[in-house]
Amino acid sequence: MMNTKTMLYIVKRLLLAVFTVWVVITVTFFVMHSVPGGPFVGEKATTPAVQAAMEAKYGLDKPLGEQYMTYLKDIVTKFDFGPSLKQRGRNVIDIIADGMKTSAKLGVIAAALSALFGIVLGAVAALRRNKIIDRVIMVITTAFVSMPSFIMGSLLLALFAIKLKLLPANGTTAAGLVLPVVTLALYPMAYITRLTRSSMLDVLGQDYIRTARAKGVSGMKIIFGHALKNSLIPVLTYLGPMLAYIVTGSLVVEQIFAVPGIGRAFVSSITNRDYPMIMGTTIILAALIVIMNLLTDILYKVVDPRITLE
Repeated sequence: MMNTKTMLYIVKRLLLAVFTVWVVITVTFFVMHSVPGGPFVGEKATTPAVQAAMEAKYGLDKPLGEQYMTYLKDIVTKFDFGPSLKQRGRNVIDIIADGMKTSAKLGVIAAALSALFGIVLGAVAALRRNKIIDRVIMVITTAFVSMPSFIMGSLLLALFAIKLKLLPANGTTAAGLVLPVVTLALYPMAYITRLTRSSMLDVLGQDYIRTARAKGVSGMKIIFGHALKNSLIPVLTYLGPMLAYIVTGSLVVEQIFAVPGIGRAFVSSITNRDYPMIMGTTIILAALIVIMNLLTDILYKVVDPRITLE
């Protein structure tokens, strides 16, 4: 059971999360409406009268303060981000939900793979410190950490889809999602590997590990019962935000592999000046990052009861 101090910490973090999302909504709204031009300026055969009628239809002719209060009220009371200005007849939340089905799938699979392989490789590197396998793992992970996802994605696309023709070049099929998943997983996997290695080396040098060895505790129990478990705290710090960043960072990767996720809709909304779509996507992705950070902080207590939440 959680004590009063833990409950107060969770309530405080929830309030801070709500405040952060409100700041994102406010900043996004006023920044978008301060950009010169408008969503209907570039349309063909648009007269001033037609443009005025379109702005009146979507409430863009009202004072900015009134638009903001209406927008904020709709989000809080109905979780409604309004209709898309370009995809006529569709609401922003429906477009985001359709795109997130694919983007979330990519993010969860990539996060799971990066965590699994990162922890295993990091543990192996720590246990074989300064051996050949440790040096090989460190060289490879350094390369993956140093390479941006759009470069890695382009290289994988050119090699496996164009030259070797082993996988599809687009992400519209199950096989086509392999390359986007690998592209998204490589950087966090490399980072987790290095983080696990560093943390585990630190734990292996602690007094209680030496004491356990002196008492004759088996090597496997020391590794999995003490060293690996206690070295996962820094990794856990990274895992929660990592999932959110993989989903939000998949925008460029989705464009490279033509994945029908939230990235395509977001980029298209920027090009077309679809204000509600831009704001809705930004708010959802920012809220996702805030929630994952909150869950990570709470999970600290589950992994290590000695941690005091303040």
